[in-house]
Amino acid sequence: MGYAIRPMVEADLTMVTDWARSEGFCPGVGDAAILRDADRRGVWVGCLDGEPVGCILGVRYDGHYGRIGLFLVRPEHRGHGFGVALWERALEHLRDVSCIALEAEPDRIEDYSGWGFRPAWETLRWGLWSGDGGQPRSGEAPAVPLPPGWRVVPLEEVDRAAVLIYDARHEATPRPLVLEEWLDAGHGEEVLVVLDDLGCCRGFGRLRPCLLPEGEEGPGWRLGPLLADAPPVADALLQRLCCGRRGLVLIDAPEANPRAHRLLEARGFQIRHRTVRMYRGPAPELALEDLYGLTCLELG
Repeated sequence: MGYAIRPMVEADLTMVTDWARSEGFCPGVGDAAILRDADRRGVWVGCLDGEPVGCILGVRYDGHYGRIGLFLVRPEHRGHGFGVALWERALEHLRDVSCIALEAEPDRIEDYSGWGFRPAWETLRWGLWSGDGGQPRSGEAPAVPLPPGWRVVPLEEVDRAAVLIYDARHEATPRPLVLEEWLDAGHGEEVLVVLDDLGCCRGFGRLRPCLLPEGEEGPGWRLGPLLADAPPVADALLQRLCCGRRGLVLIDAPEANPRAHRLLEARGFQIRHRTVRMYRGPAPELALEDLYGLTCLELG
């Protein structure tokens, strides 16, 4: 039968999630289904003699922006060109997209540079082991309060259109269909929004359970996205989302936003891993100063 590439189907989702967990990606529970739904024509599985051995995601948002992620080949099948074939399939799907983004491991930067990708900034994965996650440690300055009339509320109490508009101002291109599914509650996650005294969205965040690598004990949580107009807004969301969450809380933040660095460090988070954001084509102008946590490494 040889090697063949086919579309990813629903029956593959548990398998792909297990692969991502074994690679240390710490996938959120339910992430794989949302990633597949982001672009049903842009997710593939590579099979050797009918057995799945690798996968890749190529999300096409529109003619201006796309992303590559969830790119992996099982360790025992590496070095035979299976990954290259998947990679070429994703690039073909995105061939007429002006800008393609991805997150690269530092040791893969040279490889991706050969395909026309250029480094833009580092993404830092921060983690906090906590019995009462995200709360200020003793001796730290208390959180700066929100302005009068501003409040943190559950997504269910907010007009979603306001959140979609807010997100669109902070992304390379609007992603309403992806974000709608991403924000839908399920699997034990929580979405909170900060509204000002006029009812306008000033920030929002989502926390969801994730699968830690085998050998790491305790429950895991992924926080993302975390978008906010100012550090006190991000801090209010961070602490409310993490409060009482036992286990490891993870968040991926751009190093290019020093406000995120200062906030996470002040709240006890430590850097656990680094990747590099790379673009092929003109890099989008992003409001990085408001970006405290990526949605996920696959979707930005």
